[in-house]
Amino acid sequence: MPRHKREPGTLPRPLAILAALALTGATGAIVRLLPAGATLAPRPPVVRHTPAASPPVAVEPQAAFVEFVDTAREPEFDLPKETRRTGVRRYALGHLVAGDDGCAPKWNGPSQSDPLDPGQNPVANRIGRLRALGGDAAPVFGGPEGQELADTCTRPGGLAAAYRRVVGAFDADTIDFEVSDSKDEAAVLRRARAIYAMQRERPLQVSFTLSLKPEGLGSGDVAMLRATRQAGAEIGTVNLLADIEPRGAPDGRLRRVAEAVLAARDQIAQAQGLDDPEEAWPRIALSPVLAGEGDLNEVDARTLAAYAARHGLAWLSLRGVAPKPDVSRILWQTSP
Repeated sequence: MPRHKREPGTLPRPLAILAALALTGATGAIVRLLPAGATLAPRPPVVRHTPAASPPVAVEPQAAFVEFVDTAREPEFDLPKETRRTGVRRYALGHLVAGDDGCAPKWNGPSQSDPLDPGQNPVANRIGRLRALGGDAAPVFGGPEGQELADTCTRPGGLAAAYRRVVGAFDADTIDFEVSDSKDEAAVLRRARAIYAMQRERPLQVSFTLSLKPEGLGSGDVAMLRATRQAGAEIGTVNLLADIEPRGAPDGRLRRVAEAVLAARDQIAQAQGLDDPEEAWPRIALSPVLAGEGDLNEVDARTLAAYAARHGLAWLSLRGVAPKPDVSRILWQTSP
């Protein structure tokens, strides 16, 4: 999807290909267990570690790891500082929800005098300095708390105007919709028409973040993706929020994730009108959701990175409790 030009620091196309990482012998065995294709938990409080800085990865034209930042829970998160520390250059900032009148976007969390003034959101206020380092950040609408604007803004033209206000305020060329309820057909159609209108006006990449179930996507989410496409809007990426079972679960935790992703791949291909399900892989991103620090170890991280590279997934991310520092470093350093 074409992108409009900006100053250095353009957010890379989400359809990035994850580089394969060298695996240990044990890791290789695990990867072979994953079928050709690759779990969402209640969102626990974010727990972050501050490991010693590791050398930043080589600057690439596109990054393979997207770090999600809950700006309400982590108001002091320093985007440029984190980029210098980790080498991660792409971020997703959540969440933007409906304000009091239903059509005014605001950051989730305490009320703000001007919800779209970057100065009123310390994290978003650092986007300019992040771009100066070659990075970028995309606003995320919706999320598990608050209401997405499409659910509340029924005024003709009001929804597109609300989305435009966010895009313009942050000069964003990528936005994400984390949809918790896709059953409201009227809201789905309003959102789709608003996206279509914005994409006709400017290059705008759009992704949807959806819960991954053992059987793939929920039927309502599949119908939403199809209706959005049929309304003329282009969805570049579907980001799958996948539960990672605790380490005490039966063997095959990552295999079960792989099976769920494979099912979702087929659903996404059908909803997006693709002739070959294999064409859907670059349109899929995977965000493991951790309930505990130990739910993902170094072997698991290398396995996920290799899986994503093997299938050409758009990106990897993480949600929930942060894993141990060495695990995070493995995922940070995935590169196209």
